[in-house]
Amino acid sequence: MQNINPINSIKKTSTGKIAFQYLMIIIGILMYTFAWAVFLIPQKIVGGGVAGISSIIFLGTGIPVGISNFAINIVLLLIGIKTLGSKFGINTVFGIVVASLSFILWQQVIHIERIIVATQFEPFMCAIIGAGLSGVGIGTTFNYGGNSGGTDIIALIITKYKNITAGTVILYIDIFIIASAFLLPGMTITNVVYGYVVMFVFTYVLDLTIEGNKQSYQIMVFSTKADQIADAIGSGLKRGVTIIDAQGWYTKKEQKVILVIARKQDKVDIMRTIKALDPDAFISVDKVQGVFGKNFDTLKN
Repeated sequence: MQNINPINSIKKTSTGKIAFQYLMIIIGILMYTFAWAVFLIPQKIVGGGVAGISSIIFLGTGIPVGISNFAINIVLLLIGIKTLGSKFGINTVFGIVVASLSFILWQQVIHIERIIVATQFEPFMCAIIGAGLSGVGIGTTFNYGGNSGGTDIIALIITKYKNITAGTVILYIDIFIIASAFLLPGMTITNVVYGYVVMFVFTYVLDLTIEGNKQSYQIMVFSTKADQIADAIGSGLKRGVTIIDAQGWYTKKEQKVILVIARKQDKVDIMRTIKALDPDAFISVDKVQGVFGKNFDTLKN
């Protein structure tokens, strides 16, 4: 009996694809807000973005992060629509609502900070874990077409009128937000430093999550069974294959070289196929910076 992966079955239908996409967006945002509610806010560690502003408000006034997060994002969204037009889709609104409700769920409903007492750990460790989890969470959300609103709206507005990159604007905003936390009672320079640690680790993990998901490989195979391997990869694994006519300079013999561009998840199956058909094949595997075209990324203007 053939094994059927239920996830793949769901994703084959258009409705299933949309449902799966939004499920992954929710999971990513839940992970992101969990990291803040458990590891960062209880330790009075403030990161960047609207979540950082909301954390400062919470630590200073007690107003729930979820409420501040929603209010600030809605204001930014309205300003963005007025300034930039209706370029913000349903996923932005969906992300803002889910993020705000998630903060309320973790803090006001479940009181997750009482169940998982992160203050028993060193603040530095909490900063690393919190930043890592939130980076993976937002990276997962981005990979499935979602976002949680935030200061990227401000960045888009500023870059419309100033010759500066969005990444630079967000960096400056985050630096300012984290430094502002020093004004709160009981905050020390150590808390601020931990905030900058969160900023850098979050950015690194976010990039790693997004780029890791898109990682592609260029595989070159030198084999006397090039035709068989090409057929197996092309027909069996349904991956594109290119055959290059070459000449071994030492032997002066004509030979065929197989060139395959493959996603990360296809690499193992391709390597197994090559090994099964020709254990003596000479194989070169390189990571590629970007692949654009059919079944890969779309080249943007």
